[in-house]
Amino acid sequence: MKRYLTSIFILLSIFFIFMGIKLDLYWSGIAGWGLAFICLIFAAYYTKYIPNEKKKNKRK
Repeated sequence: MKRYLTSIFILLSIFFIFMGIKLDLYWSGIAGWGLAFICLIFAAYYTKYIPNEKKKNKRK
């Protein structure tokens, strides 16, 4: 499940930016970009759980 968290967090950041722009409230844009930035940090963290095919081939 952890290998899919990177794509989930990237999609969440796109959603937050889109909703922050569409709501057109006073702080919604700043809050949307802030949440998107946090999601992108988590996405970068969980890239270490994406399997690397080169490492598997070297072990064989």
